[in-house]
Amino acid sequence: MSFTNFLETEILDHVFAGAAYSAPGTHYLALFTAISDGEAGSVTELSGSAYARQSVAFTTSGNTTSNNAAVEFPTASGSWGTVTHVGVYDASTSGNLMAYATLSSSKAIDTGDVFRVPSGDLDITLN
Repeated sequence: MSFTNFLETEILDHVFAGAAYSAPGTHYLALFTAISDGEAGSVTELSGSAYARQSVAFTTSGNTTSNNAAVEFPTASGSWGTVTHVGVYDASTSGNLMAYATLSSSKAIDTGDVFRVPSGDLDITLN
C-alpha cells in the first residue's frame, strides 16, 4: 500500500518538526471502483446496497504491518460494481484516506456476494 500525502505530511511533521499526531483509535477499510489520484485522496468509493467501511486492526513486525484478523464486508444487497482498489481511512465515514493499494485481481461484487480480506493479506510496508 502507498501512503497518501495526508499521512506522509502528518508523519514528517510529527517525527521531524515535533508536531503532535494522534493515531486513530480505529482504522477502516474502504473499497473503490476507481482511483484518479490516490495521493490526494481522489477516489471512487462504493456506496449503497449495504456497503459500509469495515474496521481493520493491524499487527506490525519489522517494516510491515498486516491486518491481524479477517475483514468481512456486509452481503451486497445490489451490485457494487468491480472493486479495483482498497484504502485505509481514519473514520467510518468521511475522514482522511491514509493508505491505498490496487488489488492484484479486480473483483466484481453482485447481489448476495460478500467481499472478504483474509487475516494477514492486507500488508503495508515501509522501505
